Amino acid sequence: MSLVDYQLMEVTGGKVVKMWTQGVAIEEAARRQLRNTARMPFVFRHVAVMPDAHVGKGSTIGSVIPTQGAIIPAAVGVDIGCGMIAVRTTLTAADLPDSLSGVRGAIERAVPHGGAPGRRDPGAWSRPPPAADDAWKLLAPGFQRIVDKYPSLACTNNRAHVGTLGSGNHFIEVCLDEDNGVWFMLHSGSRGVGNAIGSLFITLAQADMRQHLANLPDKDLAYFKEGSRHFDDYVEAVGWAQRYARCNREVMMNAVIGAVRATVGKPFTIDEHAVNCHHNYVQKERHFGADMYVTRKGALSARAGELGIIPGSMGAKSFIVRGLGNEESFCSCSHGAGRAMSRTEAKRRFTVQDQISATLHVECRKDAGVVDEIPMAYKDIDAVMAAQRSLVEVVYTLRQVVCVKG
Repeated sequence: MSLVDYQLMEVTGGKVVKMWTQGVAIEEAARRQLRNTARMPFVFRHVAVMPDAHVGKGSTIGSVIPTQGAIIPAAVGVDIGCGMIAVRTTLTAADLPDSLSGVRGAIERAVPHGGAPGRRDPGAWSRPPPAADDAWKLLAPGFQRIVDKYPSLACTNNRAHVGTLGSGNHFIEVCLDEDNGVWFMLHSGSRGVGNAIGSLFITLAQADMRQHLANLPDKDLAYFKEGSRHFDDYVEAVGWAQRYARCNREVMMNAVIGAVRATVGKPFTIDEHAVNCHHNYVQKERHFGADMYVTRKGALSARAGELGIIPGSMGAKSFIVRGLGNEESFCSCSHGAGRAMSRTEAKRRFTVQDQISATLHVECRKDAGVVDEIPMAYKDIDAVMAAQRSLVEVVYTLRQVVCVKG
C-alpha cells in the first residue's frame, strides 16, 4: 500500500512500534506495555498496533507481536482462539417477526451461555447434544495427547463446553446489512479448556524463567525458547485450543441457525461464504522474507482478499471486511472497537437507564449485569475503521437487532 497512516513510536533498547491509531486515543499504560514488549530481544522487525489497542495482561490487547526463536504465552493469553463467525442468510428484515423477543429466547435456549463461579456452570452442557459430542470426538485424540503430558488438564470443562458461548464480551447477534439482509454472528473462543491451557503454560514459562524474571520488564513477558520441551508442548497445545475454538463457533452457529429456523416462519438458506476467524492466537507465518511466529493479541489476519469480522460494541455497527495485505501490519487489522474504559469504570459511570437508552434498537438484556458492555464503554468504531483504512476495506456494514450476551 502506498498510503501510510501509522505513527512511529521509537523504543530505547528495542524495536520500533508502528501504530495505526490516528484519531484514536491510546492510554499511556498501553504505550508502556508496548515499549516493554518491543524490548524483548526476539521481536522481529517491529511491533504493530491496531486502533482498538488498550491495556491487557502483560501485552497490549490490539497488538501484533512477531517473534523468532521464542513465544510469550501470556501475549496469546488465556482466551486462546477467541474469535468470530458470521453467516449471511437469504432472509430479509421483512421476514423477521415484529417482536424479536422470541428469536432471542430461542437462541438463548439453544446455546448455553453465561457463567457462575463457584456454582454449577450455566454455560456448560449437563448432557452435550449429538452435534457437540460429534465435534468433541474429532478433538478428543489431540486433547488426550496433551493430557498424557499434563494430566491436570483432564479435570477441565472440555467436552461440556463444546458449542457454548461463555460470558463477558462474548455474544450472539442477529444483524441486518445495508440491503436489510439478515446475518447471524457470534463471538467466542476455546472456553474453559483453553483458559486452563493458557494459564498452565503462562505459569510454566514464569517457572522456567524464575531466575530471569527480575530482568524482565513484566513477569507476564516470560517466554519459551524454541526447541525447548515446553515450547514444543505449548505450540501443540495452543494449536489444539485454536482448533477447539473454531469448532466451538461452528457448533454454536449451527445451533443458532436451527433456533431461528424453528422461530421464523419462512424457510431460508445460508450463504456458502461463512467467515470464521480467530483474533487471539499465534501461528507460524512468513513476512518480509522471513519465517516467524505471529501472535495476534486482539487482532485478526488481513491478508489480501481475506475476509474478516470487526464487531462494534453492543448496539453499534459491525463490519465484514476484506484484507488489503499490508505487510507493515504483518497483514493484520483490529479485532473490534476496543474498550475505552475498564469494566469497573463503566459500571461506576453508567446506569441501567443509560444501557436501555443506548440499546433501544436492539432486542437484548437491559440490566445491571451488562452495563459494563454498554456501547459508550468502547471506542468509536467509525474512528477505529478510519484509522485502519490501509489495512482493510469494508464489504458489508451490519447493525444489530438481536444480541445475546454471555
